[in-house]
Amino acid sequence: MIKLNPAASITEEFAEKVKNENRNDRLMKLAPIFVLIGLVAVFTAACGIGFISGENLLNILNQMALPLVVALGLTFVIMLGSIDLSIDGTVGMAGSIFACLVLNSQFDTDLGILGAVIAVGVSVACGLAIGLCHVYLKIPSFMASFAFMYICKGIGMLSYQGHPPTITDPAIAALPKVSFLGIPFITWVAIFMFALCYFIQERTAFGRHIYAVGTNESIPRSVGVSVEKVKVGVFALAGFLFGVAGVIGAIRLGQGQIAIGTGKMFPAQAAVVVGGTSLAGGKGGVTNTIVGVLIMTVLDNGLLMLGVNPNIRTGIQGIIILVSVILTAPRGAKVISK
Repeated sequence: MIKLNPAASITEEFAEKVKNENRNDRLMKLAPIFVLIGLVAVFTAACGIGFISGENLLNILNQMALPLVVALGLTFVIMLGSIDLSIDGTVGMAGSIFACLVLNSQFDTDLGILGAVIAVGVSVACGLAIGLCHVYLKIPSFMASFAFMYICKGIGMLSYQGHPPTITDPAIAALPKVSFLGIPFITWVAIFMFALCYFIQERTAFGRHIYAVGTNESIPRSVGVSVEKVKVGVFALAGFLFGVAGVIGAIRLGQGQIAIGTGKMFPAQAAVVVGGTSLAGGKGGVTNTIVGVLIMTVLDNGLLMLGVNPNIRTGIQGIIILVSVILTAPRGAKVISK
């Protein structure tokens, strides 16, 4: 008679389960890329070869520049398992302050590039304040950032006193038309921001700590990592990227006003989630986000070329966000809202 070893059987079952989970995880990581390829194929078939023409591809690159910079900042916050709702206010505030500090139609100021530094610096300060409120005052990140959205909007509107300034500095006004290797200047700024974020994520201790804190903050805390400093640093980094987005938004518009940030929050969240960064924290990253931004931009561009009603386009985007949340939520060990 052959005797069965219950322990060996359980071990084999566990190993098989882990193997299946790893396989599913790999497939989920590749899913956004498959979606992007599928969208390109569908819109190429529907719109014709013009969809993948050099002109339209360049248009897609230009369209994704500002959303990419915003989404990069949000990515790090979501990797913590937190959220930042201040985007619309912070982006609009940075763009407004920048336009007021360079040569413009309303005020006698001409700080040039220093105006961009100051505008981004104010955004970093707001991100820092959100992080401090969240970490040390124990205010949930969505509430702290939601409050700062309105604070930033107020600062932005006060900066130009109800009269949005038009940028008259000839060098700055010409930047939207400047290109290198056929790629617009603003898109190069977005590419540089992506490279910077990738370096932070993959090549620095801070980037590794973000993953660790997002996965299970008790583990990095047990080995001496200051979880509080990591969280505050992430919100400050997000403020920096939102500030950069506000500056390039003002350059593209040629004017400073709080409306520059309007409607930037939810597309950014959609791009991050669609790209595969888990809302539970600890998984994903900036490479996922650039795929997510491409998906949302290609989708919007393709539907626009097909002449689909804007309201229907919004509905389709909402469906994609919902499906993405369903797919990404199980990836984390926990689903949180903090």
